[in-house]
Amino acid sequence: MFERNANHCFVCGPRNSSGLRVRFALHPEGYCHAHWTSTQDYMGYDGVTHGGILFSLLDDVMANLFFLQGEICVTAKAEIRFRNPLQIGDTVLLQSKLTSRRRNLAVIEASATREHDGLLIASSKGHFMITGKLTADQLTELHQTRHG
Repeated sequence: MFERNANHCFVCGPRNSSGLRVRFALHPEGYCHAHWTSTQDYMGYDGVTHGGILFSLLDDVMANLFFLQGEICVTAKAEIRFRNPLQIGDTVLLQSKLTSRRRNLAVIEASATREHDGLLIASSKGHFMITGKLTADQLTELHQTRHG
């Protein structure tokens, strides 16, 4: 059974003991954001964060733009552009914003920038299919579970 609150999501699920447990939030200006610090558990080459982890983070900051507002979406297509390596121990600011939406198809852009100096680490653009909505009770539970 599909758990609509995504509590076991690898990136943001608070009940996934192996996950990243990123806490996404909506900014009043309409974008989604979070901070994440890389550790050796997520290393690719020595001292550098694995690119797959970075893509997972960007994919999730895009999906959470809708999820935190009560809409469920899935990635239809996405691309990533790696700009600079993320060193182990560095913190990134993840941000996403809506660029367009037609009915159930949304285009979202995201970025990961190094927190201490704003260096762009990676950027992504994704096309997302909105597949459903959370009920009011599910949305309330989501916010209590994630931020309670």
